[in-house]
Amino acid sequence: MSPVAGAEMIRTPLRLYRYLLRCCKLLPSEAMQKHYQHAIRQSYNSHVDEDDPERIQMIIQRAISDADWILNKYTKKK
Repeated sequence: MSPVAGAEMIRTPLRLYRYLLRCCKLLPSEAMQKHYQHAIRQSYNSHVDEDDPERIQMIIQRAISDADWILNKYTKKK
């Protein structure tokens, strides 16, 4: 179960980008939020020209699972 609603509806890179930025808002400190926002922007910019649909879906699935892992890591410490 993803921490932010709508993860199962993500089919495009732009929706993934928006989803990941919403996930950043759930992180406990502003420094963490800024760090991950920067990483998301960098990753988006490096993959924006990807045109293989299978590769795009693979990137989307991996990014969602990584975001879930990061959010679970920081929310379990509380």
